[in-house]
Amino acid sequence: MDVASDDLSQALLEVVRRLAVELNPSSKGMSEVTLDSSLDRDLGFDSLGKMELLVRIEHAFRTTLSEQALATAETPRDLLCAVQAVGVTYRPFFVPEKKIIDARAAATSTPCDAETLIDVLDWHVATHPQRIHVVFTETEEEISYWTLRQEAEAVAAGLQALGLQPQQTVAIMLPTGPDYLYSFFGVLLAGGVPVPIYPPVRLSQIEDHLRRHAGILNNAQVSILVTVPKAKAVAQVLKSQAKGLHHVVTVPELTDSGSAFVMPITQPQDTAFLQYTSGSTGAPKGVVLTHANLLANIRAMGLATRVDSTDVFVSWLPLYHDMGLIGAWLGSLYHAIPLAIMSPLAFLAHPEQWLWAVHRYQGTLSAAPNFAYELCLRKIDDDRLKGMDLSSWRLAFNGAEPVSVDTVSRFQQRFAAYGLRPGAIAPVYGLAESSVGLALSPPGRGLIIDHIKREIFTRSGQAIVAEVGDTDVLRFIACGQPLPGHRIRIVDPSGDELGERREGQLEFQGPSATSGYFRNPEETRRLFHGEWLNSGDLAYMANGDVFPTGRAKDVVIRAGRNIYPYELEDAVGTIPGVRKGCIAVFGSPSPTSGTERLVVLAETRETVADVRETLRAKINARIVDVLGEPPDDIVLAAPHTVLKTSSGKIRRAANRALYEKGDAAGSLIYSAWWPFMRLAWAGARLQLRRIGLLAARSLYAGYVWIVFWALAPLTWLMTALLPRPGSAWVINHAMARLFVRLSGIPFVVRGLENLPSEMPCVLVANHGSYLDGIVLVAALPQPFSFVAKRELGDHFITRVYLKHIGAQFVERFQFEDSVDGVKRLSQTLHAGQSLIFFPEGTFYRTPGLLAFRMGAFVTAAQADAPLIPVTIRGSRTVLRDENWLPRRGPIQITIGVQTLPDGNDWSAAIKLRNSARAEILRLCGERDVLS
Repeated sequence: MDVASDDLSQALLEVVRRLAVELNPSSKGMSEVTLDSSLDRDLGFDSLGKMELLVRIEHAFRTTLSEQALATAETPRDLLCAVQAVGVTYRPFFVPEKKIIDARAAATSTPCDAETLIDVLDWHVATHPQRIHVVFTETEEEISYWTLRQEAEAVAAGLQALGLQPQQTVAIMLPTGPDYLYSFFGVLLAGGVPVPIYPPVRLSQIEDHLRRHAGILNNAQVSILVTVPKAKAVAQVLKSQAKGLHHVVTVPELTDSGSAFVMPITQPQDTAFLQYTSGSTGAPKGVVLTHANLLANIRAMGLATRVDSTDVFVSWLPLYHDMGLIGAWLGSLYHAIPLAIMSPLAFLAHPEQWLWAVHRYQGTLSAAPNFAYELCLRKIDDDRLKGMDLSSWRLAFNGAEPVSVDTVSRFQQRFAAYGLRPGAIAPVYGLAESSVGLALSPPGRGLIIDHIKREIFTRSGQAIVAEVGDTDVLRFIACGQPLPGHRIRIVDPSGDELGERREGQLEFQGPSATSGYFRNPEETRRLFHGEWLNSGDLAYMANGDVFPTGRAKDVVIRAGRNIYPYELEDAVGTIPGVRKGCIAVFGSPSPTSGTERLVVLAETRETVADVRETLRAKINARIVDVLGEPPDDIVLAAPHTVLKTSSGKIRRAANRALYEKGDAAGSLIYSAWWPFMRLAWAGARLQLRRIGLLAARSLYAGYVWIVFWALAPLTWLMTALLPRPGSAWVINHAMARLFVRLSGIPFVVRGLENLPSEMPCVLVANHGSYLDGIVLVAALPQPFSFVAKRELGDHFITRVYLKHIGAQFVERFQFEDSVDGVKRLSQTLHAGQSLIFFPEGTFYRTPGLLAFRMGAFVTAAQADAPLIPVTIRGSRTVLRDENWLPRRGPIQITIGVQTLPDGNDWSAAIKLRNSARAEILRLCGERDVLS
């Protein structure tokens, strides 16, 4: 029967795809083979691979193609034309799959088959490109899925023009706005990893902010920082502190580059972004979140809250914070939910704008930390609420910090008059280590508040429900049930799981969970308890709900009692004269007895001594009312002294350090220039240190080149004059070892005993530097013939040198010549001469083991010669591609155990290739670019 053109193309693509997967079994991108894929660049076919492809096409289609047709073919489309030219009739051997995007569009309103965030965006662009994705409430600017993709691609092109490499980090320090969205997805499209950081806000804490940001930039190894023009001064201070930061750019600078965009392959297990934890109890840590983690979390939260594209999300949350970035933006992106975004600063200045945005856009979903709900209660007068209708608001998530029973109860009561549904407020629990969400309250359920006996709980951890009328109680609020597919357990200090209503460490599992902290193995080890992750929080479970009780590190232990700082901070915050939300309660060891003291650090604007003493007495009395005993120290501080995270959580560990240094009292008049001067001086010292290191490296590089040019001409001349390659190898071996020794390069060779002494063999080595040939000559005492590309024979210097050491030249690109080359090389082996191949064929600046071409392995199989893998480790670091300044570093050569061919056909060559590549990959210390 005649074959339809569509069936023929799909059948041919399947033949190409199957062989491509066979050649590169660890590659996950071969499902994307198209008619216009490059056979060599995209699919890894070398000349011998193309020959095998020719055989399989002829077999599959019962036809005969000329070798010239395959030799000139660059894409599967060229092969399709060749097959059509000779005519073919056949019965398809597979059923073509429907296009995935058509299936998605017909079956569901969400991209349920998407594996990456890029897949999600592309699905929306293909399905409904002009659908409104985001609207910015202040400007009414609307962004469609198509606009987001186009603008992000322009940013991606600019980043690639700056040299951004796959999985390299890019910091984004931008305010809420379109540029943030374009930058985040621009980094993803370029193959990079976004690192959201927040712009410093308070001048009084500028030094602390910048030091924390410098720590993030250094830990994340950020090379590019995207910011706004007015923040460039701050960014330059950061640049002086972050040794790897090379470019500080704005979005217009990136989009005006005019560069072409090249789409890299992104896999589900690739890092999607680094979420640096808020550091409420210590230094920030970079949580590694993959595309798979994020999509698992977004899907589970959507299932638990029963969201769909008819919802509307309203948010003022900063996009650098996980609740705003993942919960609001990326969650809305996935579920095709229109997102109305307002500036966080607009909310803080006028909190009622948040509620009016819910009214205006008929918002059904919104989220905020507890302080936002409290701010609405304290700062919004009733006359600003006239006419407001909140009846559309079905889920008001409260999370990211401890949920106050008083706050949610009063918010529910007050705004019920404006249509807020009785069960709208939904306390939730989450953390960056679980992407963002871990436990959510069922929609419409309302609040569940536990009143438990204080004395028993603080001494034993048992959450026993108090009797009606009992006044000595603690109140905790249910923050939901574990997300679908996720698990929570409560354990004691020894790791044994506790029963219902017993407080302990909260541990969790699930597909949203991180693999650890970026470049922080020590903290990663602390994070994991076997297969469970330690949240660092204390909690108890009751009737399937989780009741968080506090951070484990924050709990103050006195006389066998657990004291929970948040309860005391909440109580002190109600005292007139104390700045609510600006109180830190923590424990600090006594310098004399070593026992833990209870310290209250509270901000106030009061400056009169008598008023401050009265305020201190009120704080003391309030603590006694709650605890039954006074605190050990009360410190009244100036506004903006208490250190907080970017999301407004109290950093108790940092405040304890501030107190112990004696800096907690603060100053009512704060100079911002002094921190800048200190940071500038620290940056200048760092720059001077860098200049010194650069000078030392430059001197070393100059010395190495002097050694090279002193030895190279003499080596070339002696090689050219010697009549036999064996004698030339002896001279070159000695000179290469002399070069390595004089260069001061630590050089180790292992496995020389694996070289056969009586029979020729094939050596295959990885290739990462121009030094590889020299170090192999230095390592191998007996003569070998390098297999070199034919182009090196076109130049007099290289041709004379390589010929006199016995090199064999082969054609890499001409099909017929490369096949003849295999025959010549097999004859060389039969004549008793061993060969050295670099099967990668080339090398790049970026570390990674490339695909292996088949020539070496076909040669060994046809000649029945042993194949020996040789691993070169360290040469790329000493002399990297595109950089002619060598750096001192160790180089190690490992000669592996030989493998004999299992036959002389294509499958035997494939087995040799797979075995050698696996061994080299194991030892080279670099990633597999095919995985």
